[in-house]
Amino acid sequence: MPGLTSSLILVLPLPLLLVGLVARSREDRHVRTIKTWAQVAAWFALGGSVFAAGSYCLGVTRSQTYAAIHLPARLGLLAISIDVDSLTVFMLVLVALVGLVVIRYSSPYLKGDVHEGRFHGGLTLTLGSFLLLISSGNIWEFLILWVVTSLFLHELLAFYRNRPVAVLAARKHYLLQRVADASLLTAFVLIVGTLHTSQFSDIMAALRGIPGYASVSLQIASGLLVVGAVLKSAQFPFHGWLIQVMEAPTPVSALLHAGIIYTGAFLLLRLVPIVSRVAWTGDTLILVGLVSISTASLMMMTTTNIKGSLAYSTCGQIGFLLMECGLGLYSLVLLHIAAHAVYKAHAFLSSGSVVEYFRGPALPLPMPLSVSIWKTLESLAMASTIVVGTALMFGISLVKQAPVAVMGIILTVAISQLVLHALNMREPSIGGFLWIVIGISASISIVYFALEVLFAKLFRPMWLTVQGAGPTHDALLGLIVAVFVGLLIVQQRLPQILRHPFWQSIYVHLFNDLYVDMLLTRIVRRRSGLTTDPLHSLTQDHLREEIS
Repeated sequence: MPGLTSSLILVLPLPLLLVGLVARSREDRHVRTIKTWAQVAAWFALGGSVFAAGSYCLGVTRSQTYAAIHLPARLGLLAISIDVDSLTVFMLVLVALVGLVVIRYSSPYLKGDVHEGRFHGGLTLTLGSFLLLISSGNIWEFLILWVVTSLFLHELLAFYRNRPVAVLAARKHYLLQRVADASLLTAFVLIVGTLHTSQFSDIMAALRGIPGYASVSLQIASGLLVVGAVLKSAQFPFHGWLIQVMEAPTPVSALLHAGIIYTGAFLLLRLVPIVSRVAWTGDTLILVGLVSISTASLMMMTTTNIKGSLAYSTCGQIGFLLMECGLGLYSLVLLHIAAHAVYKAHAFLSSGSVVEYFRGPALPLPMPLSVSIWKTLESLAMASTIVVGTALMFGISLVKQAPVAVMGIILTVAISQLVLHALNMREPSIGGFLWIVIGISASISIVYFALEVLFAKLFRPMWLTVQGAGPTHDALLGLIVAVFVGLLIVQQRLPQILRHPFWQSIYVHLFNDLYVDMLLTRIVRRRSGLTTDPLHSLTQDHLREEIS
């Protein structure tokens, strides 16, 4: 049974890869058959991943190696290996589900396109290679699939080759991914050379005889892993391509933002035994995540494009994931990935219908500053009561564990927005509506803490973490709270803030993405020989298509 489960995990992406190869060789012929078999392969991947998850829950935990060759220079083994653990089966089910939804959505979406077959081929190849990456148990196997998945994704991002912005974004993505590849390759060479193993499952055992700060090579490797994860996750200031890939077909955006964008976080989760041993690595992840959260949130307030707003949201949310990794809340990272993947897939695939909600916007009435501050404080008091009460109900201490307390504060800020909305309404039935909102807020808090407890029991045994300590870490915890409270104030007082000329100029800079993407744009244009600025060459037809 253990061998059967690992074999199934190895086989389930193969039909997707086969369909992709056939689609590429047919050159957009027999499109209807290719679309049918793509959906069959996606259903097989989902069914197989669910079966593998069920088998794992019944006690199947054995990883298995099917073939291996020795590499020179003491680089260990290059193996076809399957790592069966809770992280693997969780990500397999999630990605297979998102992949199936995207493939089914793509069938009518691309209908009639002259390159419809090529698109489905690229989509199935990207999904199949990503599923193999998730289950890979060998470091070098992981690296190969890391590169292959990004190359297949590059073709999807540049699917509309007559759209300059799409081509520019794809080339930026390609350049940054090659830097990430070099970082990961160097990190893996250092890891294998120090630990003398190339299997993920053997890393924790190999680390037991090495003190946390005794190996300079592992510290350098941890830093390079963070670099690779940050580049892969499109974090500020390397986020420009993620915003501009809105020119790619909507199914590509959905697969990217609800699946492949998690590759960097998945890398950190897979190598937690190494990353968590270096305290400054966690602090770096917290700082990088905070910068992306704050900048992406502010930029999202200035954008007028629906898919662009969703892209900024993804940038901020992935920053949130990296921040959680830095805090050592790895089980919470997986909970966040599950929630964000389902939400973002739905958001992108339904982005065209969102326009209907904004055809007759209702502007809020101005409110005196004293009244606004009082209601904000009142909503925060109600939200904090709900969060603290729920945490106590589940036996979670928000005092003894500083990272958990920080996440509780963030949850309080989020829930306070619901309560504040009810407080700002001036209808006669405000009292009844307020209690309904309080009930909804309490339900959200209960579900959050219940899922946190569940995910902690399911995934915490995978990782032996080293908690951050020291004045720098404590200062970063305070900075997290300050950033989220500051974003809350800006969101609530944005109309009043923009009355001042200084903040109007800041608004313009944020609208232009703080100009951080210009240097990379110039490099890519120079290397590609582009003579015109693709960012200013969109036609009115393209703009109308983005709106629809």
